[in-house]
Amino acid sequence: MYITIAIIGSLIIAFIVYVYFTMRKMKRMPAVADHQKIVQLNDSNFKKNISNGIVLVDFWAEWCMPCKMMTPIINAVADETQGNVSVGKLNIDHAKQTAAKFNVRSIPTLIIFKNGKEGKRIVGVKTKDFIIDQINQMSKK
Repeated sequence: MYITIAIIGSLIIAFIVYVYFTMRKMKRMPAVADHQKIVQLNDSNFKKNISNGIVLVDFWAEWCMPCKMMTPIINAVADETQGNVSVGKLNIDHAKQTAAKFNVRSIPTLIIFKNGKEGKRIVGVKTKDFIIDQINQMSKK
């Protein structure tokens, strides 16, 4: 009985230590630079930048690990977009009014705008193919 408790306790402690060091490693990861086609949005330039064509906006924050995971995916989407499709990023800590206006309650949130109007909302980490498919669906409407 005591041996079983000791083994289970050791496994729990090992798991906690593993999670701690993994999280510590993730927090130290350098941020991935944004693609040159991505527009940095804020409260003052947001409306102007989403008014024409289709715009994918990534609502994110620096402290958000899933947001950091999405950065390479958003970069790949920006690299593949053409024509009247553009990609922007809005840091919710620096643009609180806009984030509140669009009821962004969890991040990462991606909103696809068509001519200034919200068309589709994507919450959470998604694949590049899924996001591009959603953009293509908005293009057809």
